[in-house]
Amino acid sequence: MRKKLRFPIRFKILISLLFVVTGVVSTITYTMANLFHADKSTYIRDLTSVTAMQAAQETRALLIGYSEKLRVFARLMHDAQLEKAQKTKMITRMLEDFPDFVTVTLYVDRVEQATVYDAVTLKKLGLSILELTAYRSKNKLPLDSIQAGAVYVENSTTSEKLPCLTMAIAVRDGADQGPPAVASAVIRLDGLQRLASRSKVFEIFVIDARGNLLAHSDPRKVIQHAQASWIPEIKGLNAMNTIGTTLEYVENGVPVVGGFARAEFSGLLAGAQIPKSAAYLTARALLNNLVIIALILLVVSAIISLFWSQLITRPIEHLSRAANEVGKGRFDVRVQAASRDEIGDMAESFNQMAEGLDTREQELQASQAALIQSEKMAAFGQLGAGIAHEIKNPLAGIIGLAQLLLRKVDKDSPLYENLAMIEKEARRSKTITENLLRFARQEKMEFTKIDLNAVAMESAAIVDHQLGINQIRLKKELAPRLPQIIGNANQLQQVLMNLMINAQQAMEGSPGSVTLSTRLLDAETIELRVTDTGPGIPPDIQAKIFEPFFTTKTAGKGTGLGLSVSYGIIKDHKGDVRVESTVGKGSAFVITLPAAPASDAPQAPDDQAQRVH
Repeated sequence: MRKKLRFPIRFKILISLLFVVTGVVSTITYTMANLFHADKSTYIRDLTSVTAMQAAQETRALLIGYSEKLRVFARLMHDAQLEKAQKTKMITRMLEDFPDFVTVTLYVDRVEQATVYDAVTLKKLGLSILELTAYRSKNKLPLDSIQAGAVYVENSTTSEKLPCLTMAIAVRDGADQGPPAVASAVIRLDGLQRLASRSKVFEIFVIDARGNLLAHSDPRKVIQHAQASWIPEIKGLNAMNTIGTTLEYVENGVPVVGGFARAEFSGLLAGAQIPKSAAYLTARALLNNLVIIALILLVVSAIISLFWSQLITRPIEHLSRAANEVGKGRFDVRVQAASRDEIGDMAESFNQMAEGLDTREQELQASQAALIQSEKMAAFGQLGAGIAHEIKNPLAGIIGLAQLLLRKVDKDSPLYENLAMIEKEARRSKTITENLLRFARQEKMEFTKIDLNAVAMESAAIVDHQLGINQIRLKKELAPRLPQIIGNANQLQQVLMNLMINAQQAMEGSPGSVTLSTRLLDAETIELRVTDTGPGIPPDIQAKIFEPFFTTKTAGKGTGLGLSVSYGIIKDHKGDVRVESTVGKGSAFVITLPAAPASDAPQAPDDQAQRVH
């Protein structure tokens, strides 16, 4: 018989997973690259336009400041009422206050009337006034247009040591009826250059009305009086209606995205540009990263698929061997269920079947411990309201102050007895709080020799206040010299507190009493009773009262677990609990517990076992 070609499941899974991963990653990569490129294009254009508009606003603000300062210079120089010495002193001080101004010239009737200059700055830079004068003689100011109201701004740099601009404005004296005077100033370009050099990403520049660079992130272009000839439609940009616009063009063979905005001052134009290659560099980086991630995913998916296929097939083999072991009667065998699929479910079901008998008792014990702790914390929450005042009171301060006052008051004084009572009651409150916190603490179930009267006294101390504020009087009738028992004080305390709180709740705010009593039935048995004067329990309810989740309380006020948990605790102590009740007369829960062997049980102190009302 010809053997068929075997194709393992693990290889089927591997090939299928590789196809799926390749298709998904390729689709995601292509989609993300296109979306990112489109989003990045819009973002770069908007950011370039915003950068240009911000540069234009700052340029306008800076030049308006220069023009106002120039007007101050011109009015001072044109003021005929000031003496020459006083005028010279004031102008010198203004040059010190306005360090950007290098020279200021006043023209009256188209004739240069006066020129002041910052000799300190020129000397520091190694320049002379003659160089500036020679430049101005060669490049005349358009006095006619300036007198007509135009503000004139130009790049007047003559040396790389002093990049500067010339600003000229018309100045009219109020008493003058003729043509206005013209004030011009040579101003350092430091402010504009700082503005242009601020960005490390964009190339920022300012162009005057004639297309010449007034400021540029590359200072050499300003010194060389370069023109912005690389910008298309430069004249149209000066006449544009919108505040800002964005263009794509080529500068020296490099594609560029440029944003432009009018400065609204002397026809100046601010621009910001960035190479498209730099702008979309992150897009290329993203695409490269996606390709690398895709390759890594393919490799990782291949490795994972091999490992995964082994996880799928290995439990089947283990299930087969384990089934044989179970068939031989070994129920402690387990199958490792690593996968989360039908095979894993099958392994889990097998393990649950094998573990059922072995773990049933452990689960019941764990559930009972959880129920005990849950009911304990519920009782703790109910008692919290009753002892809130004691917990919140500054007990330590009260005790300390009471002791301090007792030292200062004579024992014969009427105050001494009151102070002693304050100290005693504060200590009592502290004891109640400590007992309650000790009761709430979860502990390991350990049976030791305990004094049942001491457990009853501690339980009564915790619930005494809770019962008192609900008009319930607590009585304690404890037989003297009871033998010790073998048990857990914390759990017995929980039973007594639960029974006393149940009695208080059954009275529903009506006055009454709860009696906690102990007595020795015989040499081997101790009886513990919790008796109340409540409404009693009907016979039909008495038969169900110890069943789990059975409760007569309204929703939200009881879980029906308190008495069933208490029943379980008493049974764990090898004791018994029953209810005796008459409707309209009250109820009594009777607990009987075996005494410890007489040879090992020390007697309780006489002062601890007494009848207390």
